[in-house]
Amino acid sequence: MKNSNSTEKLNLSFQKIIVTFGILLFLIKIFAWYLTKSVAIYSDALESIVNIIGSFLGLYSLYLVTKPKDYNHPNGHGKVEFLTSGIEGILIAIAGIIILIEAIQNLFQKTALEKVDFGIYLVAFTAIVNFILGYYALKKGEKTHSLVLKSTGKHLLTDTYSTLGIILGLILMYFTQIFWIDSGIAMIFSFIILFTGYKIIRDSVSGIMDEADEKIIEEFIFFIKDNRISMWIDLHNLRIIKYGSKLHMDLHLTLPYYLTVLEAHDEMEKLEKLINLHFSDRVELFVHIDPCQKFSCEICSIQDCEVRNHIQIKKLVWNFENISSNLKHRI
Repeated sequence: MKNSNSTEKLNLSFQKIIVTFGILLFLIKIFAWYLTKSVAIYSDALESIVNIIGSFLGLYSLYLVTKPKDYNHPNGHGKVEFLTSGIEGILIAIAGIIILIEAIQNLFQKTALEKVDFGIYLVAFTAIVNFILGYYALKKGEKTHSLVLKSTGKHLLTDTYSTLGIILGLILMYFTQIFWIDSGIAMIFSFIILFTGYKIIRDSVSGIMDEADEKIIEEFIFFIKDNRISMWIDLHNLRIIKYGSKLHMDLHLTLPYYLTVLEAHDEMEKLEKLINLHFSDRVELFVHIDPCQKFSCEICSIQDCEVRNHIQIKKLVWNFENISSNLKHRI
């Protein structure tokens, strides 16, 4: 299993590849626009500028993430991923607005385009390369939980789909000679680009504001329920904060009050090993031990407890609502 630092370095290397290809593809699109004078191709080239800026931001972000924790950043540098991802989302939205304005201005112009067939070949090539890079960036980002790579992957795939739409429109315009199709295509894909920017901004704000990630919490609950130990009377006050690909998790674990400190620590280690087994080295875990109280007997499933003062009347089912709540609300 690769450790966290080596994974982050591999992500950084992959981002460098994306930056390099982004510059090359932008130059190809600019050349295609110069040949054809197509506003649709111009809009595609403009979005590529955003790709390049976003890629450089992502590169810097991943560079910071590889740096170890220090005195000023005791939790590491992972939060920068949310910031750079948000900036990329804003740039994408700005590009969508500029494309929309340009398309409206050129909507009723009947300027004949030139060398459309050659322009189609060039942008088709960029679409293929973008799809390959975007697909692998998204998959790698999902595998390593890198928001930067996932944002880059989504952006490149969106760029691919918009380019394919532009190609189909140019082919239609080439055979029909209806020139407003060029601007109409650019307008349609400006809205797609705006929506992509909004989604990326929304995800980054969610991370910056430490919004509860229901998917991760449900994943945690599903796994922990299948490996539940009767000695763990209750889990509550679960909090999960994302620092880029890292997860800072703290929770309260209710144990029998008569356990020694050493025995309680052993139970805590069992829980920690179990969580690390599922989440690998992504999790930094903090556990607060709570002693059971009289009312805990009603949900306790320890069969041979010698100090039980009440029979078990229900089994507490851990779910999203109650595992994040305070103990006093659970009985």
